[in-house]
Amino acid sequence: MKLLTLFMFGGVFYAGIEVLVREWTHISMFITGGICFVLIGLLKYTRRSVLEQMLMACAVITVLELICGLLVNVWWGMEVWDYSDQPWNFMGQICANASAIWLYLSFVGIYANELARRGMFKERVEPMRILP
Repeated sequence: MKLLTLFMFGGVFYAGIEVLVREWTHISMFITGGICFVLIGLLKYTRRSVLEQMLMACAVITVLELICGLLVNVWWGMEVWDYSDQPWNFMGQICANASAIWLYLSFVGIYANELARRGMFKERVEPMRILP
């Protein structure tokens, strides 16, 4: 039940960002966001600093966005997003600009995950360490 709750929270957060930025979203973004949020929460158990967690979270989000993009946009032809006009893009599915944004937003995700685990599930979560 905990993972499902975190999945739902992450899906709403991710899709909400899409709606704020692009004024619409797609169910694939909800699913991708839910998976990302659950995986970001697991990074806490690596006992790494927040900066290291942010870098790992950025990589996780970027890889999942690539996988989702290849499925939804390339193979199923749904055209949910296209980064082809962005510099440093890969197949129009991911780009350096989006990854940089995910790096900064990953801090929010890490912190929100920690708050959710403390508040909703009464977990004893080790306080965030900024530096290694």
